[in-house]
Amino acid sequence: MQDAGDSRGQGQSPSGMGALGRSGVILLTYVLAALELTCLFMQFSIMPYLSRRLGLDSVAFGYQQTIFGVLQLLGGPVFGRFADQHGARAAFTLSFLASSALYLLLVAACSPSLPGVALLFASRLPAALMHTLPAAQMVITDLTVPEERPAALGRLGLCFGIGVIVGSLLGGTLSSACGIQCPAIVALVVNLLGAVLSFTCIPTSTKEASAQAQAALPGAPKASVFDLKAITRLLLQPGVLPVFLVKVISGFPSGLFMVMFSIISMDFFQLEAAQSGYLMSFFGVLQMVIQGLVIGRLSSHFSEGDLLRASVLVFSIVGLAMALMANVFHFCLLMPGLVFSLCALNVVTDSMLTKAVSASDTGTMLGLCASVQPLTRTLGPTLGGLLYHSFGVPIFGHVQFAVNFLVLLFLWRQPMPQKKDKVW
Repeated sequence: MQDAGDSRGQGQSPSGMGALGRSGVILLTYVLAALELTCLFMQFSIMPYLSRRLGLDSVAFGYQQTIFGVLQLLGGPVFGRFADQHGARAAFTLSFLASSALYLLLVAACSPSLPGVALLFASRLPAALMHTLPAAQMVITDLTVPEERPAALGRLGLCFGIGVIVGSLLGGTLSSACGIQCPAIVALVVNLLGAVLSFTCIPTSTKEASAQAQAALPGAPKASVFDLKAITRLLLQPGVLPVFLVKVISGFPSGLFMVMFSIISMDFFQLEAAQSGYLMSFFGVLQMVIQGLVIGRLSSHFSEGDLLRASVLVFSIVGLAMALMANVFHFCLLMPGLVFSLCALNVVTDSMLTKAVSASDTGTMLGLCASVQPLTRTLGPTLGGLLYHSFGVPIFGHVQFAVNFLVLLFLWRQPMPQKKDKVW
């Protein structure tokens, strides 16, 4: 079946690539994504300690996390429409400026002479516009042919892994050596640099002229960035809603487990902070290898439908094993399967969804996809905490197995695309 995105990217590059060219813009996009993710995980590593220093308890810390998740959840689709209407340069620049504002407020919160608690909560507000990763996905989607897209999107896993490992390491090292405000200062400088690079090196638009003309038809009123009807309209296009629901439902149980992982690592695995950090580094390395290298190779041999089914099947198997695990060694044995399922699900569904919509709507679609993880971060602490305290760790495995087994039955009854087809 011919999809909405097949007509774009067939060996043609949008005009306005500048001196960098198509490959140079893609490489810079990977670099910018890695920089932003590194700073993000630097922030995550110091937030619990900064909250404690300011006298906040775990409940108040949970409120911060919820505010961050809700704002990203609400801002994702709107940011995607902004990127579609104003182009890649504006989207990257806006995201880096929003991140700079967050880190500036964090630096101010570290000052004893300023109202630290108020500034700490205020630092969550720019999260609504911090969407560098969806912006990077949009650029890569616009500049790659459909056959190359899963591998190209998968390489963003290398950026994510670098962010997890380097960001967590730098955050702890800098805060211990130079004070808790040091990681925030470094992140502020890096994000200002990212804003400059975005404004000077990223092209105004990475979409083809035909897509830009489609986005702004002559005589038609210019749609608002906040037009919710235009956002929800995408979900009703053929082939979109089933894939999007699979993305949300299949990944939600593992998302609950990851939200509760810091508590599980302390209470169930009996790990110290340093040991938990090593485990997260192992997770980051696995994600770099699997999403950056393995998914791309598999996508050249198997259809996206086959990879989607495989990810859900492995989710079910890992969930069954997770219900039986008794220690951290068992979890380490399960991690490769868990990471494979997470990476395959995210890369394949993002690729399928961007192929199902027109070139002028890829940013909005990726913004919707980017809202899935904040949704888990918003609902996860309450729902995950209730399940954990009521039933213990095995419940996460039982839920993951049951949910993904039902999703697998649904997928098995659906006509899936062959190697050269794109979506259902």
